[in-house]
Amino acid sequence: MGTRRGYVARAALFLLAALVLPSCSSKAAPASGDASALSPAVSIKELMENIIDPIADNVFDAVGADVTAQGIVETRPETDADWAKVRQGAVTLAEGSNLLKIPRRVAPPGDKNNSTGPNAPELSPEQIQAKIDQDRALWNKHANELRDTALKVLDIVNVRDAAALFQAGSDIDRACENCHLEYWYPGDKKAVLEDELKHVTITPPAKH
Repeated sequence: MGTRRGYVARAALFLLAALVLPSCSSKAAPASGDASALSPAVSIKELMENIIDPIADNVFDAVGADVTAQGIVETRPETDADWAKVRQGAVTLAEGSNLLKIPRRVAPPGDKNNSTGPNAPELSPEQIQAKIDQDRALWNKHANELRDTALKVLDIVNVRDAAALFQAGSDIDRACENCHLEYWYPGDKKAVLEDELKHVTITPPAKH
């Protein structure tokens, strides 16, 4: 038979457990879906050079028209493998845009871009980082524009429309350039806008 002192001791233990357990649970590790738990392996520049830029060629190089001595030579996806390569490019670009939104270093340590000397054409990684940190919503907006244009390519692949793919490639290029003009070489904005007013329109390959 327990004594009154034993009952009081057990009651105290139960009360202590009730106080401690909620405190422990509130300090649980963040859910796996929490972006703050992700640890980027490379900088933005390395991500662009090794994933975003090379895979974009799967879309850019898939369709076009070259003027040669023999006339205009058209390039377009024809086979299942051709269209699968375009799809791989679009999927990687769409998911790559999410990687761009994970906070990470702009460039590898010691990398200065082409930002030294008088009238340097590019911002330094430190200047780019400051612009991103000042308005991360704008940075994410540019990343989302890349994602949205890449997702349009997936729809185009499903119907295998080479003419629409040509325009989609132009849209991806514009999304990339808009971001570069904001963060990488903003000094070129005026010249680019002036050039757009007198650019040559290229007719996309006709549907077969």
